[in-house]
Amino acid sequence: MILGHIDHLKAASLPAALHEAILCALAQHPAKKLPDSYTLDGEWLFMNVMTLATQTASEKKAELHRSYVDIQLLLEGTETIYYGIPQSARELEEWHQEQDYQLCNQIHAEQSVTLEPGMFAIFFPGEPHKPGCHHTPGLALKKVVIKLHRDVLFLKS
Repeated sequence: MILGHIDHLKAASLPAALHEAILCALAQHPAKKLPDSYTLDGEWLFMNVMTLATQTASEKKAELHRSYVDIQLLLEGTETIYYGIPQSARELEEWHQEQDYQLCNQIHAEQSVTLEPGMFAIFFPGEPHKPGCHHTPGLALKKVVIKLHRDVLFLKS
């Protein structure tokens, strides 16, 4: 997991592919877009703009991915994301190949980070994460999840 803020993107010292993915998504002005999925570079890079209401951590399941890096960028609201290191997902559910996700009911040695607008958290394949949480349920969030295929990390260095 990598944590940063779009106002200090250069200071995050991200690999080129991650840096470019964030810049590409921001160039599309996701804060002005309606909730939907938007293609940025074929199946290699796309973004999901979403609005949602926060839930308590106990109400949610964690997710993990195999093929895509998740760049969770908060646009409006305050969000806590619970997460763990690779191999920390417990009580795994069915794998959904087409949508590249698997849910789990528990994260061993779970950690958390709270995002404010402009902050991003990057989760790599295999890292379980539970976004959209807050101790106060029902708070409005707007965010963009930038999905970068993991192979791009090795193509651009």
